[in-house]
Amino acid sequence: MNTPLHDTLGTWKRSHYCGELTSAHIGQQVCLMGWVQRRRDHGGLIFIDLRDREGITQLALDPDRDPQAHSKADRVRSEYVIAVIGTVSARPEGTVNPKMKTGEIEIEVAQLKILNSAKTPPFGLDEYTEVAENIRLKHRYLDLRRPALQKNLMLRHRVARTVRTYLDAQGFLEIETPVLTKSTPEGARDYLVPSRVNGGCFFALPQSPQLFKQLLMVSGYDRYCQIVKCFRDEDLRADRQPEFTQIDCEMSFVDADDVITTMEKMIAQVFRDCLGVEVTTPMARMTYAEAMTRFGVDNPDLRFGLELIELTDLVANCGFKVFAEVAASGGLVKAINVKGGAGFSRKDLDELTDFVKIYGAKGLAWVKITEEGWQSPIAKFFTPTELDALGQRLDAAQGDLLLFVADNPRITNEALGRLRGHLGQRLGLAAKDDYRFVWVTDFPLLEWDEENQRHAAVHHPFTAPRDQDLPLLDSNPAAACAKAYDLVLNGSEIGGGSIRIHDQAIQSKMFALLGIGEEEAREKFGFLLDALEYGAPPHGGLAFGLDRLVMILTGSDSIRDVIAFPKTQKATCLLSGAPGEVDEKQLQELSIRLRLRKKEQ
Repeated sequence: MNTPLHDTLGTWKRSHYCGELTSAHIGQQVCLMGWVQRRRDHGGLIFIDLRDREGITQLALDPDRDPQAHSKADRVRSEYVIAVIGTVSARPEGTVNPKMKTGEIEIEVAQLKILNSAKTPPFGLDEYTEVAENIRLKHRYLDLRRPALQKNLMLRHRVARTVRTYLDAQGFLEIETPVLTKSTPEGARDYLVPSRVNGGCFFALPQSPQLFKQLLMVSGYDRYCQIVKCFRDEDLRADRQPEFTQIDCEMSFVDADDVITTMEKMIAQVFRDCLGVEVTTPMARMTYAEAMTRFGVDNPDLRFGLELIELTDLVANCGFKVFAEVAASGGLVKAINVKGGAGFSRKDLDELTDFVKIYGAKGLAWVKITEEGWQSPIAKFFTPTELDALGQRLDAAQGDLLLFVADNPRITNEALGRLRGHLGQRLGLAAKDDYRFVWVTDFPLLEWDEENQRHAAVHHPFTAPRDQDLPLLDSNPAAACAKAYDLVLNGSEIGGGSIRIHDQAIQSKMFALLGIGEEEAREKFGFLLDALEYGAPPHGGLAFGLDRLVMILTGSDSIRDVIAFPKTQKATCLLSGAPGEVDEKQLQELSIRLRLRKKEQ
């Protein structure tokens, strides 16, 4: 009869998690199970740090207490899976670890079972080891054992639980919407799924449950919610993934204030329950126009100043040709005052210039305020009176650094607004534990798409215009504002929504403004247009990015650190190897023929 390689649990039952035990448990017999974090041999007495998802407990194995358990402990190595039975005892004087919840106690082990052995991991699993992300993602099952990631995913669980509890108390019904639906390309690209039964036809994975949640309002469900997976085939960055999770909500018989009030209280509850942080409500509000004027972007970070100051009127007739020509052409000249920034080197200024060029700016003008006055290549082009007026408006003082961008309004605002955010991070002005919320409202309804030479929806085609702007849809649609609202936290948009169009005639007019003809609108959105003719109530909603919200709550730098099995920036899974090729038989069943195979490329 072969001897088993490892012990079995038998009748052993875990009594506690490793992170639970304190001095209150001294004298109790316990059964713990987990992974070996580290093993230390002190000349006969062996200590093992046993880890599970809740924390670490120190085990003490004395050869005089149980020689068999001690012998097994001598064989264990990092990441072995073991179970122990023993008694909770106080640590000897001088060995208490105040940094650990379990630091006052240890387990005097009476019995030990080795449940499974382990190869030496490719990287250390403690919180102090720095590991390249590609290695972590390839061995994600090991990475997920690390305390930092376990804390992130546990907090994510608590956020979802709080959201569901709050919404249930507010009368929301959690209703699932389809994952296989019709492609209606608006915004990002769809992920397509071929249909075997309907050859040549494709489903699309939803970018959002938008149309279905509106149909639920037409169906009379009044308040809908869902924590839902969504998919977008778009270029990725640190806070984006091809598949992501939304907290999705919709309400009937409401206006924008009703939605904002309900949702900001939910966010305040999340911060209270999950972080112990009190968030003041009502939260600040700011129109889109004000955000662009003061901060240059529609997702302003309010944790620091560095506001954009417009100078176009002061430089319209100045001797600096670049500024004067931009002012004459209807552009904007703006600047920010970096208090105490006169110490920036020329190399620093060159790096900042390269930064604004990313956003289309042709350059960055700068002025250092020194004891001798304005130090800058552009100072000679201004009269003393002009310099005085600029200095007053910018609140310039000795030691300051003034940074200027001059271009069309879009480039000026975005380049200087992004530079403001970059400097806030670089200068340490944005503390991670300082939470500043602001609702940005009254977005433009439409924006001009130069590439396609037509209007595009700023949010989506189902967003309602403000009541007072309805006449503008015929006379000047570019001037119309939407009943749209985004919630911004520390410079990141964590949620966005709007009051929807519930009148079929207005929805058809909106499609026409977007260059979607009647036939195309009927083909793509006919089911919605039909539904709006059967008594659609006024309704609106909002969706929060759960991943991005949890990223901010945990202080993580990457959204991948709050998702169990994320994709890389190239939308691949290093763990499983997805996406992968499929065999020819599967393609034939789907009536698909590839132009190029990967190997041929």
